[in-house]
Amino acid sequence: MPALDAHLATWQELAQRHPCDALLLGNGASRALWKPFGYFSLFEEAQRAGRKKGLAISDQALFKSLGTELFEPVLSTLNHTVRANAALAINSTAPLNRYYSIKEALIHAMRTVHVPWPLMPAATLAAVNQALRSYRSVYTSNYDLILPWAVQHDPQGFAALFDEEGFFDVRRTRSAGTRVLHLHGGLHLLKLPDGATRQRSAESAELLDGFAVNIPGEVPLFVNEDRSDEKLRAIRNSDYLGWCLGQLAQESQGLCLFGQHLDSSDQHLLEAIRQARPAHLSIAIRALGEASVMNQKRHFVERFGYLTGTALHFFDASTHPLGAIALAIEVPTVRR
Repeated sequence: MPALDAHLATWQELAQRHPCDALLLGNGASRALWKPFGYFSLFEEAQRAGRKKGLAISDQALFKSLGTELFEPVLSTLNHTVRANAALAINSTAPLNRYYSIKEALIHAMRTVHVPWPLMPAATLAAVNQALRSYRSVYTSNYDLILPWAVQHDPQGFAALFDEEGFFDVRRTRSAGTRVLHLHGGLHLLKLPDGATRQRSAESAELLDGFAVNIPGEVPLFVNEDRSDEKLRAIRNSDYLGWCLGQLAQESQGLCLFGQHLDSSDQHLLEAIRQARPAHLSIAIRALGEASVMNQKRHFVERFGYLTGTALHFFDASTHPLGAIALAIEVPTVRR
């Protein structure tokens, strides 16, 4: 058990002694690049957008009736309703209107908080791309476009988990190169009416601008902020997301946690790691003062300290390639 003091190793010295072949990224990794990613809830952002561009009262009532703040299951439910009504020759105007209203609010909310493509430096994409190559598997609970953009910057050497037409098939997941697995989906992914998962072929600015402007019936596949049990329910309803979580639960070697707090809303990820029982965990800590460092260490010891055979190591997040201060993107005073 590591001492609960304020000492933090550097990533370079820790990686040399205890190498990790898998990486788990959380929102802290995205926030290190773009501060506006620190928003609390996309659902709240969509409500805050106002009468013209935000969620209408009837839209919010629909989320409340379904007991969720996740966009994907609400849009999927409306999708199924429209198709069932059409088969029964029932007027579908009301559910179809809500479907497009919620999509519009989602588009506006995401564009408000996401880093715009024109502000994304090529040097940052190259640095993130290079950092990811150090691992056999990269897992992320973020649904933003930082990693998709970084992989597109230089895709050679990354595993192809989707076929040439962009479809995912759980029976064909063997591919050479670094695997990037989106545990909560992403803005580059779509859920089709038959439950299949498709990766969009768009690139650069188009990947963000058109993430929810797609063929009727296709729903953006990402799991936004909500309770862990709601997230897990959405994951179980997706072949791709279920496969990704299953892969995390098999990571028995060294696993690095960066920007990942594993609080109560991500209990399903915590349970997957506990099931995997990795040989060791290398955990990034933001050095914000001695008391903060010790509190963060205590947080993770409470979650993993009892796992026999799993050693815990802590390092200064700013010494990791993904935590370099130079990667931070300046936020304009007025954002679109």
